Amino acid sequence: MKRLALLLVTSLIAVSGIAQAAADGAGSTGTPASKAHVLSNEELDKLLAQPGKVLVIDVRRPDEISTIGGLPVYLSIQLKDLENRLDWIPKDRILVTFSNHAGRASKAAELLTSKGFNVAGAAGAETYEKAGGTLAHIAIPPPNTAQNAGQTASAKD
Repeated sequence: MKRLALLLVTSLIAVSGIAQAAADGAGSTGTPASKAHVLSNEELDKLLAQPGKVLVIDVRRPDEISTIGGLPVYLSIQLKDLENRLDWIPKDRILVTFSNHAGRASKAAELLTSKGFNVAGAAGAETYEKAGGTLAHIAIPPPNTAQNAGQTASAKD
């Protein structure tokens, strides 16, 4: 009976340790959470008020931007393509990376910082909106069908 109780207590300690590691941002591989600063709404709004100094890089897919919404002006480079597009990013701007909940944005911020860019931090669209921020929502145009193509061609004439 004592062995069973000891085994149960040991199991509970192990499970709580795993849960605490997950809560601290460590995954099953022991990878620590991102070190990138996640911007508050106030910090993001202050940066966005300086459009000549700041560049927002949205690392989401286009369908996420159109469905969830985004900021009115940004450079769209998906996270998977970011390292191959560094030449497109000006070094003289303060960068803000943007995703849905700042997860991918944090990874992008770390990458950009490691490459010598001036990154203010990461932000999430859904997090920003939920905390009172305003996102731009742009309707997706209808697909270009043969009928629409004919109308477009006649409109050019």
